[in-house]
Amino acid sequence: MLNGPIPPHVDPRKLADREITLEGDIALASLERLCDPLADNAGSIHASLAFSRDERRAVVIHSRIDVEVKMVCQRCLELVALNIHSECDYAVVREGADSQSLPKGYDVLEVGEDPLDLMTLVEDELLLALPIVPAHDPEECQQPAGLDEPEPSEDEVSRSNPFSVLAQLKRDPNV
Repeated sequence: MLNGPIPPHVDPRKLADREITLEGDIALASLERLCDPLADNAGSIHASLAFSRDERRAVVIHSRIDVEVKMVCQRCLELVALNIHSECDYAVVREGADSQSLPKGYDVLEVGEDPLDLMTLVEDELLLALPIVPAHDPEECQQPAGLDEPEPSEDEVSRSNPFSVLAQLKRDPNV
């Protein structure tokens, strides 16, 4: 296992032959696409990427990524801290290669002759793990003041239904 800064680009085939595990922290602010939906880009991402070969000699990457992000709660509009955890198993194949023979449970990762961009891989994985609608737990969330719906007063005039005329026409057999 290699601890320290994770290199931005690697050759997954060479790392799999040596069964290398890269583990380290990445500055959250360095991943621009990930920071767009966040309220704050402070903090770091802890990533572990294990490269190996499976029983079919295919190159496999097992990734574990953890980060705490701050987003705006869509219920109360206050900041909410969310712990995001993502684990994924990738099977590395050459670009254009047939991926149908791979065992189930692997996500296919096509890699050409260029090195694999690990930062983009980590960023994509975290973007998929972010909640669509960030929110506190319902017990912790307070609705903002002033958003309570007013109850209708007894003085309000009840409106007639504009479709009541259609209901009368439906009942009339001559129409």
